[in-house]
Amino acid sequence: MKVLVLNCGSSSVKFQLVEIGGVPAAPVGDRLLAKGLVENIGGAALLKCEAEGKPPLRESGEILEHKIAVERVLELLGRPEVGALRDRREIEAVGHRVVHGGERFKASVLMDEDVLRGIEDCFDLAPLHNPPNVKGYRAVRDLLGDVPQVAVFDTAFHQTMEPQAYLYGLPYVLYERHGIRRYGFHGTSHRFVSRRLAELMGRGPAEPGLRLITCHLGNGCSVAAIRGGRSVDTSMGFTPLEGLVMGTRSGDLDPAILLHVMRKEELGPWEVGALLNKHSGLLGISGLSNDMRSLLEAEAGGNERARLAVDVFCYRLKKYIAAYVGALGGIDGLAFAGGIGENAPKIRERSLAGLAALGLELDAERNGAARGTDAEIGTGASKARVFVVPTNEELLIARDTFEIVSARRPS
Repeated sequence: MKVLVLNCGSSSVKFQLVEIGGVPAAPVGDRLLAKGLVENIGGAALLKCEAEGKPPLRESGEILEHKIAVERVLELLGRPEVGALRDRREIEAVGHRVVHGGERFKASVLMDEDVLRGIEDCFDLAPLHNPPNVKGYRAVRDLLGDVPQVAVFDTAFHQTMEPQAYLYGLPYVLYERHGIRRYGFHGTSHRFVSRRLAELMGRGPAEPGLRLITCHLGNGCSVAAIRGGRSVDTSMGFTPLEGLVMGTRSGDLDPAILLHVMRKEELGPWEVGALLNKHSGLLGISGLSNDMRSLLEAEAGGNERARLAVDVFCYRLKKYIAAYVGALGGIDGLAFAGGIGENAPKIRERSLAGLAALGLELDAERNGAARGTDAEIGTGASKARVFVVPTNEELLIARDTFEIVSARRPS
């Protein structure tokens, strides 16, 4: 089955065309046919595409709305120089990354008008993300007709958290009236990585009592504690701002800081939102960059602010890992994923330094060699097994879509 995966942002559309079960020789029979991105929708857009066995394609042009962007993607996939489709009718299903499912959506679901209303009910919770997710669904409906579409929610995996993990120390009425609670994000990544980690360990992903910690480290970062395949806790909360220090997000802080800064700097709520989401984190501390590669290079050159930013990042990550070992009552396996997690041995080393007492020890040689591929990096003495596991959220979305669409077909 050829599945088109769409991730629609406010001014962008990321896409992948995946063939599920089409090539028996490939791992799990899955095959990436093409992937790409349309960015700067609403103006002079840039379209990039990489197809199997073809040179990368890059072109620009005016794209004013998401429907036109999706139309351009479909047209592009059918071009001879891409060769991913002979006819757009070969697309048998479309999977959408949907950021927020609130408390209603606890798993991926076939989209219809009722589901669409549920996603729209979460607009207040994810005003920058859910509206373009809906635009993507409507664009596909207009362009591909009755092709089944599936919503895969970032928040769904974490709906197994218990109230003691997701409630804040606020008046309970705010939860009842406005849904103020911890939802967690990066759920598709944590689900994919935890399943793959269990597989690499020779364990079943839903094996009762299996205790895993997954670290998704990119420009956005989060950690998840997983027992028996179910999320027990995660570092992101009501929004993706909570938790770890990230590229431009602050992560955890004393909320009274905001009141103090608003008074001192005469800032309004929108300005504070920009401060916390776009000007903080690694960028804010270093004053240099939100890119970990640049900061590690600057640190090596003697830049003290870069060193400080990296130290704060690793220290916060170490605290969350240690806390989640406690929440799980021990640990059997840990995985690093995401651009930083997969490609920065020094970050992995500094984040686990001093955690040998909790059963986490790195092999320096293994860790230094592991970049962008499945690799065990723990020592033989480590009580918990430690791996690098590249994430693949789009493949998980494609697999969910395949399973849901296949289940509704007559046997």
